[in-house]
Amino acid sequence: MLRQVERVTTARRQQEGGGFMVRRPLPTAGVRTVDPILMIDEMGPVDYAPGEAVGAPDHPHRGFETVTYMLAGEFEHRDSAGHAGRLRPGDVQWMTAGSGVVHSEMPSVRILQEGGRVHGFQIWVNLPARLKMTQPRYQELAGSGIPEAETSDGLARVRVIAGEALGVVARIDTHTPIVYLHWTLQPGAHVEQPLPPDHNGLVYVFAGELQSNGIRIADGQMGVLGAGDAVELVAHAGNAGETQVLLLGGVPLNEPVVQHGPFVMNTEAEIATAIRDYQSGKMGAIEPDAAK
Repeated sequence: MLRQVERVTTARRQQEGGGFMVRRPLPTAGVRTVDPILMIDEMGPVDYAPGEAVGAPDHPHRGFETVTYMLAGEFEHRDSAGHAGRLRPGDVQWMTAGSGVVHSEMPSVRILQEGGRVHGFQIWVNLPARLKMTQPRYQELAGSGIPEAETSDGLARVRVIAGEALGVVARIDTHTPIVYLHWTLQPGAHVEQPLPPDHNGLVYVFAGELQSNGIRIADGQMGVLGAGDAVELVAHAGNAGETQVLLLGGVPLNEPVVQHGPFVMNTEAEIATAIRDYQSGKMGAIEPDAAK
Protein backbone atom coordinates (compact mmCIF):
# COMPACT_ATOMS: atom_id res chain seq x y z
CA MET A 1 0.00 0.00 0.00
CA LEU A 2 1.33 3.39 -0.98
CA ARG A 3 1.80 5.81 1.87
CA GLN A 4 -0.22 9.02 1.93
CA VAL A 5 1.46 12.35 2.65
CA GLU A 6 -0.26 13.33 5.88
CA ARG A 7 1.33 16.73 6.32
CA VAL A 8 3.48 19.14 4.30
CA THR A 9 5.64 21.66 6.13
CA THR A 10 8.03 24.34 4.88
CA ALA A 11 11.62 24.62 6.11
CA ARG A 12 12.60 27.76 7.96
CA ARG A 13 15.90 29.57 7.52
CA GLN A 14 18.05 30.25 10.55
CA GLN A 15 21.65 30.68 11.65
CA GLU A 16 23.56 27.88 13.32
CA GLY A 17 27.07 27.23 14.63
CA GLY A 18 29.41 30.11 13.89
CA GLY A 19 26.83 31.88 11.74
CA PHE A 20 26.16 29.61 8.75
CA MET A 21 22.66 29.58 7.31
CA VAL A 22 20.53 26.44 7.21
CA ARG A 23 17.10 25.46 5.98
CA ARG A 24 15.48 23.38 8.73
CA PRO A 25 12.42 21.31 7.78
CA LEU A 26 12.52 19.38 11.06
CA PRO A 27 11.61 20.32 13.71
CA THR A 28 9.03 22.91 12.69
CA ALA A 29 5.85 24.19 14.26
CA GLY A 30 3.58 21.20 14.75
CA VAL A 31 6.14 18.54 13.80
CA ARG A 32 8.65 18.06 16.59
CA THR A 33 10.14 14.76 15.40
CA VAL A 34 9.48 11.97 12.95
CA ASP A 35 10.69 9.34 15.41
CA PRO A 36 13.59 8.44 15.34
CA ILE A 37 14.60 11.43 13.12
CA LEU A 38 15.13 14.42 15.40
CA MET A 39 16.41 17.16 13.10
CA ILE A 40 17.26 17.92 9.47
CA ASP A 41 19.51 20.87 8.61
CA GLU A 42 20.26 21.71 4.99
CA MET A 43 23.51 23.68 5.05
CA GLY A 44 23.41 26.23 2.25
CA PRO A 45 23.84 26.16 -0.63
CA VAL A 46 25.94 29.24 -0.06
CA ASP A 47 28.79 30.71 -2.09
CA TYR A 48 31.56 32.14 0.08
CA ALA A 49 34.14 34.70 -0.94
CA PRO A 50 37.70 34.14 0.35
CA GLY A 51 37.80 34.53 4.14
CA GLU A 52 34.00 34.40 4.60
CA ALA A 53 33.29 30.72 5.28
CA VAL A 54 32.03 29.77 8.74
CA GLY A 55 31.27 26.50 10.53
CA ALA A 56 30.47 25.05 13.94
CA PRO A 57 33.29 25.52 16.49
CA ASP A 58 33.82 23.19 19.47
CA HIS A 59 30.53 21.90 20.90
CA PRO A 60 29.35 18.73 22.72
CA HIS A 61 26.84 15.99 21.87
CA ARG A 62 25.36 13.13 23.88
CA GLY A 63 22.58 10.60 23.37
CA PHE A 64 22.11 10.53 19.60
CA GLU A 65 23.85 10.36 16.21
CA THR A 66 24.80 13.07 13.73
CA VAL A 67 24.91 12.23 10.04
CA THR A 68 26.76 14.71 7.84
CA TYR A 69 26.41 14.42 4.06
CA MET A 70 28.33 16.83 1.84
CA LEU A 71 27.14 17.82 -1.63
CA ALA A 72 29.59 20.66 -2.27
CA GLY A 73 32.54 22.18 -0.43
CA GLU A 74 34.72 20.70 2.29
CA PHE A 75 34.43 20.45 6.07
CA GLU A 76 37.08 19.39 8.56
CA HIS A 77 36.11 17.47 11.68
CA ARG A 78 37.99 17.25 14.99
CA ASP A 79 36.90 15.82 18.31
CA SER A 80 37.87 15.23 21.91
CA ALA A 81 38.75 11.58 21.21
CA GLY A 82 41.57 12.62 18.90
CA HIS A 83 39.66 11.84 15.71
CA ALA A 84 40.08 14.13 12.71
CA GLY A 85 38.93 13.93 9.13
CA ARG A 86 37.81 15.84 6.06
CA LEU A 87 34.48 15.57 4.27
CA ARG A 88 34.50 16.30 0.55
CA PRO A 89 31.60 16.39 -1.95
CA GLY A 90 29.62 13.15 -1.80
CA ASP A 91 31.18 12.00 1.50
CA VAL A 92 29.24 10.87 4.57
CA GLN A 93 30.17 10.83 8.24
CA TRP A 94 27.89 8.88 10.59
CA MET A 95 28.92 9.88 14.10
CA THR A 96 27.45 8.08 17.10
CA ALA A 97 27.92 10.59 19.93
CA GLY A 98 26.65 8.10 22.51
CA SER A 99 28.06 8.86 25.94
CA GLY A 100 29.49 12.14 24.71
CA VAL A 101 32.06 13.89 22.56
CA VAL A 102 33.15 17.44 21.94
CA HIS A 103 33.68 18.11 18.26
CA SER A 104 34.02 20.86 15.69
CA GLU A 105 32.96 21.07 12.05
CA MET A 106 34.74 23.84 10.18
CA PRO A 107 35.35 24.75 6.53
CA SER A 108 38.60 23.37 5.14
CA VAL A 109 41.62 25.61 4.82
CA ARG A 110 41.09 25.67 1.05
CA ILE A 111 37.49 26.90 1.37
CA LEU A 112 38.55 29.47 3.97
CA GLN A 113 41.35 30.79 1.76
CA GLU A 114 39.81 30.49 -1.68
CA GLY A 115 36.08 30.60 -1.00
CA GLY A 116 33.59 28.42 -2.85
CA ARG A 117 30.20 26.76 -2.59
CA VAL A 118 29.17 24.81 0.52
CA HIS A 119 26.09 22.61 0.50
CA GLY A 120 25.17 19.58 2.55
CA PHE A 121 23.01 18.08 5.26
CA GLN A 122 23.27 17.23 8.90
CA ILE A 123 20.62 14.91 10.29
CA TRP A 124 20.18 13.92 13.93
CA VAL A 125 19.07 10.34 14.60
CA ASN A 126 17.91 9.43 18.10
CA LEU A 127 19.40 6.52 20.04
CA PRO A 128 17.29 4.21 22.21
CA ALA A 129 17.66 4.48 25.98
CA ARG A 130 19.80 1.34 26.10
CA LEU A 131 22.37 2.97 23.77
CA LYS A 132 22.36 6.57 25.03
CA MET A 133 25.67 5.99 26.83
CA THR A 134 27.26 3.69 24.26
CA GLN A 135 30.87 4.20 23.20
CA PRO A 136 31.20 6.93 20.55
CA ARG A 137 32.04 5.71 17.05
CA TYR A 138 32.57 7.07 13.55
CA GLN A 139 31.75 5.68 10.14
CA GLU A 140 33.13 7.70 7.26
CA LEU A 141 32.51 6.86 3.63
CA ALA A 142 34.00 8.59 0.63
CA GLY A 143 31.48 9.51 -2.02
CA SER A 144 32.95 6.89 -4.34
CA GLY A 145 32.09 4.21 -1.78
CA ILE A 146 28.39 5.01 -1.40
CA PRO A 147 26.26 2.49 -3.32
CA GLU A 148 24.27 3.94 -6.22
CA ALA A 149 21.67 2.60 -8.64
CA GLU A 150 19.26 3.87 -11.28
CA THR A 151 15.92 2.81 -12.66
CA SER A 152 15.78 0.88 -15.94
CA ASP A 153 14.57 3.97 -17.82
CA GLY A 154 17.45 6.05 -16.46
CA LEU A 155 15.12 8.75 -15.15
CA ALA A 156 15.80 8.18 -11.45
CA ARG A 157 19.07 7.68 -9.61
CA VAL A 158 19.57 6.90 -5.92
CA ARG A 159 22.48 7.09 -3.51
CA VAL A 160 21.95 4.62 -0.66
CA ILE A 161 23.38 6.04 2.56
CA ALA A 162 21.33 3.78 4.85
CA GLY A 163 18.87 1.03 4.04
CA GLU A 164 18.45 -0.29 0.50
CA ALA A 165 16.95 0.67 -2.85
CA LEU A 166 16.86 -0.75 -6.38
CA GLY A 167 18.67 -3.86 -5.23
CA VAL A 168 21.66 -2.16 -3.60
CA VAL A 169 22.36 -2.09 0.13
CA ALA A 170 24.08 0.61 2.20
CA ARG A 171 27.52 0.09 3.65
CA ILE A 172 26.74 2.06 6.81
CA ASP A 173 25.93 0.02 9.94
CA THR A 174 23.11 1.56 11.99
CA HIS A 175 22.19 0.83 15.61
CA THR A 176 18.48 0.70 14.71
CA PRO A 177 16.87 0.22 11.27
CA ILE A 178 17.28 3.49 9.33
CA VAL A 179 16.56 4.52 5.72
CA TYR A 180 18.51 7.42 4.19
CA LEU A 181 18.16 7.71 0.41
CA HIS A 182 19.14 10.58 -1.87
CA TRP A 183 17.04 10.45 -5.04
CA THR A 184 17.67 12.48 -8.19
CA LEU A 185 14.60 12.50 -10.45
CA GLN A 186 14.58 13.66 -14.06
CA PRO A 187 11.31 14.98 -15.55
CA GLY A 188 9.06 12.01 -16.17
CA ALA A 189 10.51 9.85 -13.39
CA HIS A 190 8.12 7.60 -11.46
CA VAL A 191 9.45 5.55 -8.55
CA GLU A 192 7.73 3.34 -5.99
CA GLN A 193 10.27 2.80 -3.24
CA PRO A 194 9.54 0.16 -0.58
CA LEU A 195 9.56 1.42 3.01
CA PRO A 196 8.87 -1.22 5.69
CA PRO A 197 5.48 -0.78 7.37
CA ASP A 198 7.08 -0.59 10.83
CA HIS A 199 9.06 2.53 9.78
CA ASN A 200 8.07 6.15 10.14
CA GLY A 201 9.01 8.11 7.04
CA LEU A 202 9.38 11.51 5.42
CA VAL A 203 10.50 13.09 2.17
CA TYR A 204 12.35 16.41 1.90
CA VAL A 205 12.64 18.14 -1.47
CA PHE A 206 15.65 20.43 -1.86
CA ALA A 207 15.46 21.16 -5.59
CA GLY A 208 12.56 21.04 -8.02
CA GLU A 209 9.26 19.48 -6.97
CA LEU A 210 7.56 16.10 -6.86
CA GLN A 211 4.21 14.51 -6.21
CA SER A 212 3.67 11.63 -3.82
CA ASN A 213 0.28 9.92 -4.04
CA GLY A 214 -1.16 13.08 -5.57
CA ILE A 215 0.30 15.53 -3.02
CA ARG A 216 2.69 18.20 -4.32
CA ILE A 217 5.91 18.79 -2.36
CA ALA A 218 8.03 21.71 -3.56
CA ASP A 219 11.60 22.84 -2.99
CA GLY A 220 12.18 23.44 0.73
CA GLN A 221 9.18 21.39 1.83
CA MET A 222 8.93 18.17 3.84
CA GLY A 223 6.16 15.61 3.54
CA VAL A 224 5.40 13.43 6.58
CA LEU A 225 4.30 9.98 5.43
CA GLY A 226 1.45 7.91 6.79
CA ALA A 227 1.08 4.14 7.05
CA GLY A 228 1.94 1.79 4.21
CA ASP A 229 4.81 -0.19 2.75
CA ALA A 230 5.95 1.95 -0.21
CA VAL A 231 6.50 5.59 -1.17
CA GLU A 232 5.64 7.07 -4.56
CA LEU A 233 7.96 9.69 -6.02
CA VAL A 234 6.82 11.34 -9.25
CA ALA A 235 8.55 14.13 -11.18
CA HIS A 236 6.13 15.15 -13.91
CA ALA A 237 7.38 15.38 -17.47
CA GLY A 238 6.61 19.09 -17.49
CA ASN A 239 8.97 19.84 -14.60
CA ALA A 240 11.80 22.25 -15.30
CA GLY A 241 15.05 20.53 -14.39
CA GLU A 242 15.75 17.68 -12.03
CA THR A 243 14.26 17.11 -8.59
CA GLN A 244 16.45 16.33 -5.58
CA VAL A 245 14.87 14.60 -2.60
CA LEU A 246 15.84 12.85 0.61
CA LEU A 247 13.75 9.90 1.72
CA LEU A 248 14.31 9.24 5.42
CA GLY A 249 12.80 6.75 7.78
CA GLY A 250 13.32 4.45 10.70
CA VAL A 251 11.68 2.22 13.27
CA PRO A 252 10.23 4.53 15.94
CA LEU A 253 11.71 4.22 19.43
CA ASN A 254 8.50 5.33 21.17
CA GLU A 255 10.48 6.65 24.13
CA PRO A 256 10.45 10.00 25.96
CA VAL A 257 12.60 12.66 24.29
CA VAL A 258 14.12 15.37 26.49
CA GLN A 259 16.41 17.72 24.58
CA HIS A 260 18.59 20.53 25.83
CA GLY A 261 20.61 21.99 22.96
CA PRO A 262 23.18 19.35 21.93
CA PHE A 263 22.02 16.72 24.45
CA VAL A 264 19.12 14.35 23.76
CA MET A 265 18.17 12.02 26.60
CA ASN A 266 15.06 10.43 28.12
CA THR A 267 14.77 12.37 31.40
CA GLU A 268 15.50 15.81 32.81
CA ALA A 269 17.87 14.19 35.32
CA GLU A 270 19.93 12.70 32.49
CA ILE A 271 20.12 16.13 30.84
CA ALA A 272 21.38 17.66 34.08
CA THR A 273 24.04 14.95 34.29
CA ALA A 274 25.10 15.61 30.70
CA ILE A 275 25.51 19.32 31.41
CA ARG A 276 27.58 18.61 34.53
CA ASP A 277 29.73 16.09 32.67
CA TYR A 278 30.44 18.57 29.90
CA GLN A 279 31.15 21.48 32.24
CA SER A 280 33.46 19.35 34.39
CA GLY A 281 35.45 18.18 31.37
CA LYS A 282 34.33 14.53 31.42
CA MET A 283 33.59 14.72 27.69
CA GLY A 284 37.13 15.89 27.03
CA ALA A 285 38.39 18.71 24.87
CA ILE A 286 39.78 19.04 21.37
CA GLU A 287 43.56 19.15 21.28
CA PRO A 288 45.20 21.41 18.67
CA ASP A 289 47.18 18.48 17.25
CA ALA A 290 44.27 15.97 17.10
CA ALA A 291 45.12 13.28 14.61
CA LYS A 292 42.98 10.73 12.83
